[in-house]
Amino acid sequence: MRIKKGDTVFLEKGKDRGKKGKVVRVFPDGRKILVEGINQKIRHTRPRRSGEKGQRVTVTHPVPISNVLLICPNCGKGTRVGYTVLGGIKTRKCKKCAGDIA
Repeated sequence: MRIKKGDTVFLEKGKDRGKKGKVVRVFPDGRKILVEGINQKIRHTRPRRSGEKGQRVTVTHPVPISNVLLICPNCGKGTRVGYTVLGGIKTRKCKKCAGDIA
C-alpha cells in the first residue's frame, strides 16, 4: 500500500471532504485506513453493571484508501506516490516535487 501509518492525508470524498488528518492504522486486506478525527460516528452503548447509565461513544471508522490523497511533507501538496529503487532500497517519491517521502 502506498499510504502508511503516520502519513498526513487529505480526504477527497465523503462527508468529511476537505479535512486533513494523520493515519492511525492501516487495513491492507480491506484497502482501508483509520484517520484520526475523520469519519467519526456515534455508537450507543448499553449499561453493563447495575446503576450504570448507557452512553453515546464517538468511534472513528475506517475510510477507503481511494478517498484520500497523501500530503507531501516537502511541498505540502496533495500528491500521488511513485517509487524509485536505489541500491536495492525502495523509496516513496512525490509525483509533484519528486522529493522523498519518509
